[in-house]
Amino acid sequence: MSGKILRSGLVFLPVSVVVILLDYFSKLWIINNIPAYDPNGFIEVIHDFFSIIHVHNQGAAFSFLADKGGWQKIFFGAVALGVSIYLLVCMYRNRVSDFLPNISFALIIGGALGNLYDRIVYSYVIDFLDFYLEWGGKIHHYPAFNIADCGVCVGVFLFVVYELFIKKEDKKEEGAGNAGE
Repeated sequence: MSGKILRSGLVFLPVSVVVILLDYFSKLWIINNIPAYDPNGFIEVIHDFFSIIHVHNQGAAFSFLADKGGWQKIFFGAVALGVSIYLLVCMYRNRVSDFLPNISFALIIGGALGNLYDRIVYSYVIDFLDFYLEWGGKIHHYPAFNIADCGVCVGVFLFVVYELFIKKEDKKEEGAGNAGE
């Protein structure tokens, strides 16, 4: 069994662990150093563009469904767990040489479980990366996010790139190699 695991995409799971740990420790630092929702309690990193803040997200990405009374917490938690289990199965079935899909899945799993931890422990997700621009006399904020969200987004992006561009090339090369046999 362990031989199959070592030849599968599961060898990329340390990437998930790194995302979970980076997310956990960054949020722990935020909790201990920046008061939640304090208009003066933020760290301006890049003037008029990027700050570190402390907000609580009751919903999903970009606070989607945050105001819906609580059922969404259980729903998003179940989705995170279900997607993580599905991707673990996919990684087990993948070859270790399937680098991009495996790294994509590992990033998504790390992000999903990082935010799931918040939902279980706090009943909300801690967000702290705040990007904004002043335009037309108003300040426009991109919804705050965290390291786990970055893991999910980068993982999904890499998987889409793989599916749209690389997988087709791999199949072409595989077909060309079989044609000469």
